[in-house]
Amino acid sequence: MSRSSAIYKYYCYQATVSFGFFSPIFTLFLLYRNLDYTQIALLSALYSTLTVLGEIPTGYVGDRIGRRDSLVVSSVCMTLSILGFVVARSFPALALLYVLWTLALVFRSGSGDAWLYDYLRAELDTDRFARVRGRGMAVNRAVTVVTVLAGGVLYELDPRLPFLASGVLNGAGVVVLLTLPRNRAYAEGDDRDVLSPLDAVRVIRRHLSKPPLRSFVTYVALFFAATGAVESYVQPIATGPLGLSVELMGPLYAGFTLVSAGVSYYAGTIEEVVGLRTTTVFVPVVLCVSFVLPVFVPLLALPMFVARTGSNTLLRPLVNQYINDHSESVGRATVLSAASMAYAVLRLPLVLLGGLVADAYSPLVTVAAVGAIVLVGLVSVILWESPVGAGTETVSGS
Repeated sequence: MSRSSAIYKYYCYQATVSFGFFSPIFTLFLLYRNLDYTQIALLSALYSTLTVLGEIPTGYVGDRIGRRDSLVVSSVCMTLSILGFVVARSFPALALLYVLWTLALVFRSGSGDAWLYDYLRAELDTDRFARVRGRGMAVNRAVTVVTVLAGGVLYELDPRLPFLASGVLNGAGVVVLLTLPRNRAYAEGDDRDVLSPLDAVRVIRRHLSKPPLRSFVTYVALFFAATGAVESYVQPIATGPLGLSVELMGPLYAGFTLVSAGVSYYAGTIEEVVGLRTTTVFVPVVLCVSFVLPVFVPLLALPMFVARTGSNTLLRPLVNQYINDHSESVGRATVLSAASMAYAVLRLPLVLLGGLVADAYSPLVTVAAVGAIVLVGLVSVILWESPVGAGTETVSGS
């Protein structure tokens, strides 16, 4: 398979992992199923807890069976989970789908970037990781723009239709993945460098218990925990304080996605111009401040939504390349999964607190509380140890 062909197939795979059909109406759908904010928070807490328990084992499995095969398992589980929302009605049934959903995401979280990084290292150049990863995300966002516009319309016709359409799209990802090449070591059947469980624990301890990844992962974990914890409140705020109708959720999310697509496409360029250290340190701080402001001026929620989407999209490829650059090929997926586990550990208490605050006060107050708490955490990490060394201006130059 030619090098460019594999990259194009990677872009096609990214197109299939879009959740655009149901992302503009997901929280509204759960409310439609007669769940309250506390129950929604419990589902999110279940997701975070299972992520904590599953990230490292699935990352280890990804290193054992191969990153591509791990992605195939992920797409199969995701397709079944999404289609399950078509028929699930009770809280226990929805919780079961969240289990399957989480399994899909943890199989993907470390393996996707590990596959791409090792492929580029073997065939092209790892310095292209942020650019290729960012463009893959841009393709994903472009597909999402189209699907979110359709999602609101489908929801008005029948609340189950967005999930049916998304299940078909994600199912196509299985077919695409089966055409991707395995990383060279797995394709050649070389098992000399396969990690044992004890080795995996040692790899995680060696990389995450000391600089440069110790404070870096802690810092970005706070950021990703914050962006994840407030996700459930975007739609209630938009249809509540901002007064938008359900029909406008599709165009609203399409706008978010366009911003995300632009940011992800130029993630590598932004990193080169602004610098990794400046981007990584200041973007989370600015975002947390933006979380607090709408509680005083509700109209500021709209730019806050945009900032949340854009900053999350910008930092994701930069963070993953930085972690990749400071990890060996053997155990790479395990280290990435351990980092994702850290994100989930910090997200869990924020999600539980958010559900209680939202039911007692309002979603706006919840978002402000999350922003204030995480802002204190970010400042504390900076005072403890710089997340990124002063001499680190680019990922590849780290």
